[in-house]
Amino acid sequence: MATFVTTAWVEERLDDPNYVILDPRRPMKYMSGHLRNAVNLPAYKSFDENLALLPADALARTIGAAGLDDHHTPILYDSYDGQNSSVTAWILEYLGRDDVHIMDRFYDTWLAEKREVLYKPVDGTPRTFTAKVNPSIRADADAIRAGSPKLVDFRSVEEFKGERDMDNKPGHIPGATHIFWRDLVTTEGFLASNDRLLELFSGAGLKPGDKVVSYCRSGIRAAVGYLALKHLGYDVQNYDGSYHDWVKRGLPVEL
Repeated sequence: MATFVTTAWVEERLDDPNYVILDPRRPMKYMSGHLRNAVNLPAYKSFDENLALLPADALARTIGAAGLDDHHTPILYDSYDGQNSSVTAWILEYLGRDDVHIMDRFYDTWLAEKREVLYKPVDGTPRTFTAKVNPSIRADADAIRAGSPKLVDFRSVEEFKGERDMDNKPGHIPGATHIFWRDLVTTEGFLASNDRLLELFSGAGLKPGDKVVSYCRSGIRAAVGYLALKHLGYDVQNYDGSYHDWVKRGLPVEL
C-alpha cells in the first residue's frame, strides 16, 4: 500500500541515495520543470496501443532502467489530477512493492512553496528490478463474472450513463455503481479528506469489509479510485482492462 508523505519530507530526501524520485508525468510536463534528481517514468508507457497493461517482465525492465531496484525506495509525485502517480503506485504494488511513497501535494504546490525546480532531464542509473507479481490486487473480466464484488465505475457520469460512447457500446458493466474519479482529488492536496471519501463511498453503497473492484475505461482513472479505497482500508482490486476490455470481449452492458 502506498504511503503519502509531505513536500518537506520529499525535499529532505532528494539527494538521499536510498531513494529514487520518479516523475510519472508525460515527458513534456517533466521537461517543463521537475524535482531535483527526478527520473521521468511516463505512466502511459506502461500500456500498449490497445490500452492493455504490459507484461510484468516488460514493466520490470522499464522500471529498472529508470533506476529502481530491490534496494532503493520509490518516491512519486504528480501534477493535478494524480492519475499518473496513482496508476504507477498500483503497478509497483502489483509487482510486489510495499514501500511506495507519494507526495501528498501536487507539483503546483511544490512551486507555490518556492521549492527548487530543475529543467534538464535526469538519466536513471540502470538497475535490476525484480517483479514479484501480486495478483490479489488485479481483477479481470473472468473474475468479475465468477465472483460477486461490488463494482465501482470511476468514469464520467456521461460515460456511465451511455451518453458518451468511446467503445461503440455505450453503458457500464451490469451492477456497477458510479463515482466520478475527479471527486476523489483536490487541488489543495492529493486525495480529498477522509470524511469526503467516506461520503462518496457510502453514497455508492460501499461498506467496510466489502470486496470492491474499481474500473474506468483502461484502468488509469480507476487507479485513483483504487488508491483512495485502499487508503481507507477497503479490500479493493483494480480492473486495469476496464470497460474497453469488457466490451472487446463482447460481454453485456447496461444503461
